[in-house]
Amino acid sequence: MPTIELSGGPVHYRVAGPEESAAPPVVFVHPLLTDGTLWSRVADDLAGRGIRSYAPDWPLGAHPTAMNDGADLSPRGVARLVLEFLEALGLDAVTLVGNDTGGALCQFAVDEDPRRIGRVVLTNCDGLGVFPPAAFKPLFALLRSERRARFLAGRMRVRALRQSWLGFGMLAHDLPAELTRAWIEPALRDDGVVRDLVRFLRAVEPDELLDVSTRLDRFEGAVTLVWGTGDRAFTAKLGRRIQQRFRDAAFVPVPKARTFVPLDAPRQLADEIVAIAARPTVRSERTNGARER
Repeated sequence: MPTIELSGGPVHYRVAGPEESAAPPVVFVHPLLTDGTLWSRVADDLAGRGIRSYAPDWPLGAHPTAMNDGADLSPRGVARLVLEFLEALGLDAVTLVGNDTGGALCQFAVDEDPRRIGRVVLTNCDGLGVFPPAAFKPLFALLRSERRARFLAGRMRVRALRQSWLGFGMLAHDLPAELTRAWIEPALRDDGVVRDLVRFLRAVEPDELLDVSTRLDRFEGAVTLVWGTGDRAFTAKLGRRIQQRFRDAAFVPVPKARTFVPLDAPRQLADEIVAIAARPTVRSERTNGARER
């Protein structure tokens, strides 16, 4: 994988699709404890349609290389890394696609500086004051300790546990065991990755994401919420409420799909990305395009 050195440290990423494409580039933002491989099926589908996409491994607990000691790994800090990635690669009018925690990071990125973001696609994700949903709060609490996080990572070596509802099992119908095993490997071999995860989780503040939601209507680009209706954590009701915070947002239900829509319904998600990418980019009218401070 290519690697780019950002202010917070190295970020590895996957690229799919032709270098020269008439469609705007797609950049994916994955959830906590996963990496860019979550998007592989969607990226391959888009590549077959001539769309170039980028799937970085963000510092959310499954990244291959620990970040710098002084890196800001709060949700807003990671969102700034997303924006820095776009700038460093010269990506503009981007279709930003987020899932689960990654959807929250997309909202922070839009709030921080939308100038390089042309449109947004959100699949089941945090929003408003739901960060995390009730089903994940015990896990978040446990993982705020490095010792407990390392212990839990060790337990996840057991395939049956990892694939169960105590592990990743509630998040998708189609969940390859080799994929979830790869997601826990970095935390097993590198204490720095565990520290990065804990730094992120200790900085999660639901009220901060709720505050962001009060400004989402400033984003002038199109938004599509592609929402799995079989998800017990991120309900369709939550998705509808997030939709209402944007000025130009559509809600597309995906029957039976769970949290990880990129795994359960990759073709439908790719279809929606292609559809929104065909819409023209709307430039922000704000003076500098960035969040007012």
